[in-house]
Amino acid sequence: MQLSDAGLVLGIETSCDETAAAVVRGGREIVSNVVASQEEMHAHFGGIVPEVASRRHAELITAVVESALREASVTWHDLALLAVTRGPGLVGSLLVGVSAAKGYALATGLPLVGVNHIAGHITSSFLLAPGGAEPAPQQFPALALIASGGHSDLALVEGLGRYRLVGFTRDDAAGEALDKTARLLGLGYPGGPAIERAARDGDASAVELPRPDTKEGFEFSFAGLKTALVRIVEPDGLEHCGHSVPDLAASFQQAVVDCLVREAIAAATHFRARQIVVAGGVAANQRLRECMTDAARRKGLSSYFPPKSLCTDNAAMVAAAGYFQATHQGPQDLSMEVDSALQLPS
Repeated sequence: MQLSDAGLVLGIETSCDETAAAVVRGGREIVSNVVASQEEMHAHFGGIVPEVASRRHAELITAVVESALREASVTWHDLALLAVTRGPGLVGSLLVGVSAAKGYALATGLPLVGVNHIAGHITSSFLLAPGGAEPAPQQFPALALIASGGHSDLALVEGLGRYRLVGFTRDDAAGEALDKTARLLGLGYPGGPAIERAARDGDASAVELPRPDTKEGFEFSFAGLKTALVRIVEPDGLEHCGHSVPDLAASFQQAVVDCLVREAIAAATHFRARQIVVAGGVAANQRLRECMTDAARRKGLSSYFPPKSLCTDNAAMVAAAGYFQATHQGPQDLSMEVDSALQLPS
């Protein structure tokens, strides 16, 4: 499929608890990016409730899409393509976005592509955001680390629209481990930012914690790290475990960061990557940014992170990924289905 450098793509993202729509020009320039967060709603439950998330998506999707078009000052006639996340994610949430996108495609005659959520996160590092830092240059192969509440993956980026999964987590994702630890420490939800705030007043070397290593490929494992902290805290309770909450938070955060950096650097070296890009919600963590930048520099590599506004789920990354996917593979028909466990090629 031929798309011009000025082609406008409308992206729709509803894989989890963010209802989002965006317009992106040429797979690179963000024209509008609207995100309706459900964070406050799910904080009441201490985590995401799938049924609540999907119902809220259904309530918001039309208004969010219309807002994205309005902010971009475009109409349906100005668009060249529709892109929507079709997996991985919560199946009920995905169905809302894909159903809406199919309806828009049927009504407007616009071509449609279903995007892998992980491919979207990878693409976010290459997006030109208003007021953001310079995006990653298109130098390939690149090694992508995607770290979020649901994913800890390593992908070889052979070109925009061409990705290959080379590493993953055996159990908990990094963000999931941070969320669970935040609950253990009484820090609330979402856990990643709460851990980071508490860690600012802590000593990252105060609590001895393991750095799990599967010794097989480029794999992560965070369940054992989480269990190690539980064994420190639970026998006598948080107040009597012998460590302060800031020290526990800082030590756990550093252990997670060390594991992510170790595997990413090893994979980048193995595949002779020209650069490292880091994306996903955990990519907003300042300690990860500092440690990855330093480790990459020692290996002669550049590292790039999206603006923090693009680390969490958003539709600009979906629109951009859809642009490159359509260029390589063409559009899909309306029989496209959601896939809650959709994987990148490996």
